[in-house]
Amino acid sequence: MIRRVALTLALAASAGAAAAQPQTIATDAQIREILADRIDAQRQSVGIVVGVIEPGGRRVVPYGGLAKGDPRTLDGDTVFEIGSITKVFTSLLLADAVERREVALTDPISKFLPDRVKTPERGDRAITLQDLSTHTSGLPRLPANFAPKNASNPYADYSVEDLYQFLGGYQLTRDIGTQYEYSNLGGGLLGHVLALRAGMEYEALVRARITGPLGMRSTAVALTPDMRARLATGHSSVMQPVANWDLPTLAGAGALRSSTNDLLAFLAAELGYTKTPLAPAMAAMLRVRRPTGVDNLEIALGWHVLRAHGRDIVWHNGGTGGYRTFIGFDPAARIGVVVMSNAGTAAGPDDIGRHLLDPELPLLPRAAPPSPHTEVAIDPGLYARYVGRYQLAPNAILAVTRNENHLFAQLAGQPAFEIFPESEKDFFLKVVDAQLTFETDAQGQATAVVLHQNGRNVRGARVE
Repeated sequence: MIRRVALTLALAASAGAAAAQPQTIATDAQIREILADRIDAQRQSVGIVVGVIEPGGRRVVPYGGLAKGDPRTLDGDTVFEIGSITKVFTSLLLADAVERREVALTDPISKFLPDRVKTPERGDRAITLQDLSTHTSGLPRLPANFAPKNASNPYADYSVEDLYQFLGGYQLTRDIGTQYEYSNLGGGLLGHVLALRAGMEYEALVRARITGPLGMRSTAVALTPDMRARLATGHSSVMQPVANWDLPTLAGAGALRSSTNDLLAFLAAELGYTKTPLAPAMAAMLRVRRPTGVDNLEIALGWHVLRAHGRDIVWHNGGTGGYRTFIGFDPAARIGVVVMSNAGTAAGPDDIGRHLLDPELPLLPRAAPPSPHTEVAIDPGLYARYVGRYQLAPNAILAVTRNENHLFAQLAGQPAFEIFPESEKDFFLKVVDAQLTFETDAQGQATAVVLHQNGRNVRGARVE
């Protein structure tokens, strides 16, 4: 996904293997009960749409609203930002280009970039197209020169020149192809390289080779007037409306918008219910497997593959500032699930999607509804006492910075988000349900900070 860009430290999932059980899919009523609990009781979204494809056909189960306070209902044609599900489309472009003999998986990315662009290498090994698709390139999650001017639309001002400048100066810290590290930078770079090879913009390439042939008329980067009229409003984890995201340079990482019906059409092609010239490329994507370092979880080209209870669940998720999405399928049972939510909450749709594909994979424990927080006026002069760096984990530094009368918090590799006071030492974020409490010495200088998020309290001492 354009995975969580808020202050979440880590998210891990595992599943053990057991004897295979007959595959069942929940009824519409059972799905609606799950969605009602997630929205009405836990308040983890404003609206969710679930799509199911199975041997008996397709069905769509919506619940909730298009926007907070908006009486219009959702349906299978409602448009959402799908975030990092875009990476599946980008990797399908790669697999299709291989089938067309335009590229090879082992081609170095330098082959397609301008001659003036220097690309990182290590031990006489160059980054290949396959390395980008499998998140094993050695490139970080985000480039070090990623410094958005607007945290509510963080990728909008990252330019091609910024990308080339970063590549030219970056030193890889590990051997290429040896370790999985999810990288929005890598996904975006793959889309950029494939677009250069094809001689057209990323969106035009997706339309020409995937969405056009599959009849996916509601999947695009730029919103048409008709798509905009059907767009669900994105909301933060505290259910406040947020801006849509733009990814002009790293489009291949997460720029697409789509609908449940369109993604069901995509799954119909994946599962062989509809015939498509993309079938060989879709099959080839799953033949490449690399370990992720998580038990029973591998990375294929674009897709993640979870081995659970004797079956493979092929999936990807997505997330932008105001949306969480999931797509997955069981190739053996020929069933697939799409889940689209218009809120950027920690309790997103992933567990719902996996549970519907495999009922033995449980739903997350019920999340507490986000608590209301009220901004109060304090002396901005106090902010100087809190500015600094705080170590929340061995590889997680939280930087607190000040811009005039505003205070910001930023984890390495993520945008900076403004924090708002609810007391002299307690602050909260509006884009995500997270709070910070500063600990101070006798002089009022901050010595540590505590991050409160997802029921956890993580303390970080101030470091130089």
